[in-house]
Amino acid sequence: MFSTRFKWDLETNQLAKLIEEKKRAGVKLLDLTESNPTRCGFVYPIELLSALAKSEALRYDPHPRGLLSARQAVAGYYQTRHQSIDPADIFLTASTSEAYSWLFKLLADSGDTILVPQPSYPLFEFLATLEGIELQPYQLHYVHPRGWRLDFDSLRQSLTSRTRAIIIVNPNNPTGSYLKQSEYAQLQEFCQEHQLALIVDEVFNDYNLDGDADGVTDFTKTSGLTFVLNGFSKMLGLPQMKLGWIVVQGAGAVRSEAEIRLELIADTFLSVNTPVQCAAPEWFRQRFLIQQQILNRAKTNRSFLAQAVENSACRLLRMEGGWGAIIEVPRHCPEEELVLRLVADDNILVHPGYFFDFSREAFLIVSLLPGPEIFQEAITKILARIG
Repeated sequence: MFSTRFKWDLETNQLAKLIEEKKRAGVKLLDLTESNPTRCGFVYPIELLSALAKSEALRYDPHPRGLLSARQAVAGYYQTRHQSIDPADIFLTASTSEAYSWLFKLLADSGDTILVPQPSYPLFEFLATLEGIELQPYQLHYVHPRGWRLDFDSLRQSLTSRTRAIIIVNPNNPTGSYLKQSEYAQLQEFCQEHQLALIVDEVFNDYNLDGDADGVTDFTKTSGLTFVLNGFSKMLGLPQMKLGWIVVQGAGAVRSEAEIRLELIADTFLSVNTPVQCAAPEWFRQRFLIQQQILNRAKTNRSFLAQAVENSACRLLRMEGGWGAIIEVPRHCPEEELVLRLVADDNILVHPGYFFDFSREAFLIVSLLPGPEIFQEAITKILARIG
């Protein structure tokens, strides 16, 4: 089902070998796959590091759900979004990836399935494989000029007797699309009808590029079992500061039982380190400085890209949030061939659509994080090659 992703295997893939050859030759690549903000020239306040030097970090007093002070800081963040979250309903994790791992353990047994969007980020497949569960894709389809929408026919067709949960990435990676209010209402009914949990990944939520009022940003007003995931990797642009969380929402005995079982899983690992938890309140206060830099960069690069493709054979698909963009290109050759040619002849690195499980060709996915001079040079060369 997802076999195309393994074309990208770093040990055997032709592209990886070509990139390594370029690096050995001292060639500087224009990398439009860069998703690590710490390599993109943003300015980080030194207070982020000094917050780690608190004396209370020298004392180890673990709690399965995480230190109360850190959970209160997470709850305070949601308060700024006008959402009331009880710190008792927050579980700290070392990363969003770990949060997925815990939820897969909680919700599914070996052979059970979880529904994931397509296109989506390839991480899900590897996490599911490690937990012995299966993923079943449902489609997001593109409606010009409205953007991406959830295909409920595909969702229903993907459902089996062993389906346990649905993953929503909001905004999605790589489509940059938010779930719409009408879609959310329909999705809640679907989950209730089939007794499914909802897993909402909102790591890019703070990077709303269009201010779409119809996009859902609050998943707390629900009676169905819902798990909301977020963390510092994207929110603070600091993937090395390992702190994520799960907010458990819903009503009744099912939610209570889920929290009891999730606490047992968390207590088994106790993976979140104390200094990061102690620093969390200060880091939340510093997030605006970092986020504004990333937002400005993403908007600047997207604006250039939109203007650049106007007189080309390419089309920029609508995106509402996040820090990536999708360029639909003419199907003159397979995506893989085009990506290889861009590296070999133009020293440009981009992601092909199949890396994100697009159902058809031909798409290029580019990061909006690189500096404008790098981004503009690379886009200009890409469009010159494509025509």
